[in-house]
Amino acid sequence: MFTDTVGYTASTHADEARGLELMRQQAELIRPILAIHHGREIKSTGDGFLVEFDSALKATLCAIGIQRRVFERTAEGGGEPFQIRIGIHLGDVVERDGDILGDAVNIAARIEPRAEPGGICVSGAVHDQVENKIPDRLERLPPAELKGVAGTIDVYRIVLPWAGSAEPRTGPVGPASSARLAVLPFVNISPDPTDEYFADGLTEELIAALALVPGLKVIARTSVMNYKHKPKKVTEIGQELDVGTIVEGSVRRAANRIRVTIQVIDVATEEHRWASSYDDNLDDVFAVQRDIASRVVAAIPGNLRAATAPLPELDKARETGSYLAYLQGQALMWRREEAPLREAIRFFEQAIARDPTYARAYAGIARSYVGLGIEGFIPWEESISRGRAAAEKAGALNPELAEAHALLAEFAFMADDPDEVVNREARRAIQLNPNLAEAHDLLGQVAGALGNIELYVSQAEMAYQLDPLSIPTIAYLGRAYFFAGRLDEALAHWRRTVHLDPHNAYRGMADLAMLKGDFGQAEASVRELERMAPTSDFALLSRGYLAALQGDRATAMEAIRKLKVTFGEGYARLSSVGFIYLALGDRDRFFEQMFTAARSHTLQISRLRFSPLFSEVRKDPRFLELLALDSPRRTATPNSPP
Repeated sequence: MFTDTVGYTASTHADEARGLELMRQQAELIRPILAIHHGREIKSTGDGFLVEFDSALKATLCAIGIQRRVFERTAEGGGEPFQIRIGIHLGDVVERDGDILGDAVNIAARIEPRAEPGGICVSGAVHDQVENKIPDRLERLPPAELKGVAGTIDVYRIVLPWAGSAEPRTGPVGPASSARLAVLPFVNISPDPTDEYFADGLTEELIAALALVPGLKVIARTSVMNYKHKPKKVTEIGQELDVGTIVEGSVRRAANRIRVTIQVIDVATEEHRWASSYDDNLDDVFAVQRDIASRVVAAIPGNLRAATAPLPELDKARETGSYLAYLQGQALMWRREEAPLREAIRFFEQAIARDPTYARAYAGIARSYVGLGIEGFIPWEESISRGRAAAEKAGALNPELAEAHALLAEFAFMADDPDEVVNREARRAIQLNPNLAEAHDLLGQVAGALGNIELYVSQAEMAYQLDPLSIPTIAYLGRAYFFAGRLDEALAHWRRTVHLDPHNAYRGMADLAMLKGDFGQAEASVRELERMAPTSDFALLSRGYLAALQGDRATAMEAIRKLKVTFGEGYARLSSVGFIYLALGDRDRFFEQMFTAARSHTLQISRLRFSPLFSEVRKDPRFLELLALDSPRRTATPNSPP
């Protein structure tokens, strides 16, 4: 990685003392960020640095961190403003006398000037390593020869979210790229209201088909289903989801006929890019879906793919009856009540009875067992064994089914399998479908377990961009910012999403206030938690922890008593009790609880390992023993409150 200060030469020529002061300030800003990302400073180049990393991802995340901090510093009015260009390349080097030499160094040096002031450019080799692993979009620049470099090198710029804005952007803000799109829930206009599942099913099928198209960022069904029966303006939805294109439509089913109307809308202008209707036999539903997906892609400006280019194949049933049973199961599997989840499994089994080769029906069974286990409706081990068997069958029938790999990663995570298993399956799922928010979540959690906090945060940001209204995803990002020490971003995120996820927002704000010793603000946040759900883990832990910090032992012990009364499979209350004991100053009882939680697979390891609230206890030798016992080091208990 090469960094360069914009206008340094001219500045130094006009005022040498000022130029030197700028370099001092730049070094003061950059060097701590290099250390965080394990960058090795090779040398100062006068107005910048040459830095080496052991991975392209670390270098890229470091560059983003540098530019973010420079932008924040300028916005805060901290010192003389300056701008930096950064260039990154991946390749072999030769080390000699403390320096590094080779074509890779020369290419990085030639890439850096192509970045705009405050920007980052990377080579094609870096692009291939970090695509879909960072939250920011990579945009290919026009081909150009690099001075002193034979041939043409592909160069990409990172589209930083705060470019052209007044403040860093950590959430959905428009206008967005046309390649970011949302498929709104299709309106059911069938004579039979029970056909609602069919309209929802077609919505999810179109989302699934478009998600496989390279270059598209497609909002997850969890977020778009928030707009079901909630009419809003296109511009308002575009702002909330940070999308530039919206697809909406209606479905009418009568006997064996279907009528589908569809329109593709430009968010910025509210104009239709394409609209059409289909009146077909139900048996032709697959052809209708495929044609719609192809035309939606072709309607996006810039022709991400030529209209004639074949779309990736979506796994489909061999006959209509199987497909209808699958859609009915799919409409139920996202519910978190026992009866709908069990009914979903029955519908998926009906689909398989009609078509034993239908891989996505097996994936539906697996997803339903995840829900049954997380909510505690069946034993944890049963959830894993039955669900994993279904996911393995789905993967065997269709090795290219991204959902099967994501589910295998999830079950491996739930079962405390080795990190490399979760990592391998999650990465394979993302490779097959970069729009799977849940796979990004899992990859980030494994990265956090392995101590890679940069990847932990970047994957949380990626998942949030794909599923910005999902409560688990919202909670995950706020937690990641807090754990990474990015406290201002965590607070901004909680304030922005408190109306969507008040429990996690107030819990996070309570933790932050307690960290800063602002007990008045902490009390206000804890009271909000208690107002919403006085006996929840959120409220009991926060009340007990705050009371302990304030020396109110009686209230802290009462919170512990209530937590113990509500112990049950599927919750991380053992850890919560331990945290309160720690705030009371009883480390022995704290570690006793932590070791018990680790043995029962309910240890809140991410909170313990990364939260700034527990920085002191991590110095205790018993903490390393705890990590070893919790091996393979999960960052969160899947069935615990986020």
